[in-house]
Amino acid sequence: VRPGEALLAFGPEPLPGEGDAVAVINLSPQGDTAEAAARLFGALRDLDRRAAVIAVAPIPVAGLGEAIRDRLARAAAPRP
Repeated sequence: VRPGEALLAFGPEPLPGEGDAVAVINLSPQGDTAEAAARLFGALRDLDRRAAVIAVAPIPVAGLGEAIRDRLARAAAPRP
C-alpha cells in the first residue's frame, strides 16, 4: 500500500504500508469470503470516494473468492 492509496483489506493480517493508507475497509477480518462478497460493492463505492487508487489485499482463489476476484478485475479494467 502506497501513501495516498485506499486499502480494500481481507483477513486478519495487516499489509505492508497499511498505516499509510488514506482509508481502510476490511471486507472480512476473519477471512470469510461470504462476508467479503456481501460487503464488496459498498466498500468499493466508499473507497472510490476517498482515493483515486485502491490497493487490494490478496483474495483466496477458491469458492466465492473466485467471484470476488472476478468482480475486482472487472472494476479495475480500463473503460472505453
